[in-house]
Amino acid sequence: MKLSESHFQYMFFINKFMTEKKSELHLTFSTPIWTSIIPNYKDVNDKMLEYIKSLQLQNPEGIAKSNLFGWHSPYFHLEKDEPRFFVNSIANSLNEVFRNMGWNIKDQETKITSMWSIVNKQNASNARHIHSNNYISAAYYVKAPQKCGDIVFYDPRSVTNFRHPKISKPNKLNTNIFSVQPKEGLLVLFPSYLHHSVDMNKSNDERIVISFNINLI
Repeated sequence: MKLSESHFQYMFFINKFMTEKKSELHLTFSTPIWTSIIPNYKDVNDKMLEYIKSLQLQNPEGIAKSNLFGWHSPYFHLEKDEPRFFVNSIANSLNEVFRNMGWNIKDQETKITSMWSIVNKQNASNARHIHSNNYISAAYYVKAPQKCGDIVFYDPRSVTNFRHPKISKPNKLNTNIFSVQPKEGLLVLFPSYLHHSVDMNKSNDERIVISFNINLI
């Protein structure tokens, strides 16, 4: 097939247009998710694992929330030594969130409204849900074997659930889910309005997480 000179000129124009930067990309109204490995996490995990197992012995049935076949602890007593130790261990990461968000924490009380643990054995998972009436929620991994179940976040923009184009290559701009693979010592912080779920634990070991909510009053 013989191509005309005008066709070559057109292709040249397209290539030139695609290589020249014509606009600025503004990531407006983006949804933040913070991830960090906590310093001295092994010591933290040893102490918190003992605390969680003691709660499980006291209440083997647990409570029913988003957990599917997993054990959900009663809410922690935050005045106890172990939860206080845990909060102090992650304080720097929490303060970074407040700085990033530009929130005034001098004239508002920062309050952990609830904290609990979930133990997902093999084939256990968590249904999609949110943590209403809070600003920031968290997942911290005390025990996280391979293939124990990613935490999955969903695009909060409702319009994307109804219509979106075909995708040639996934990236941060076109995806409507975002998954984080658990690692021991990993702290994940996210807006409480963000829908999330936990994939099925396909390992032979337990997946143990501490979750909590933060409010500003």
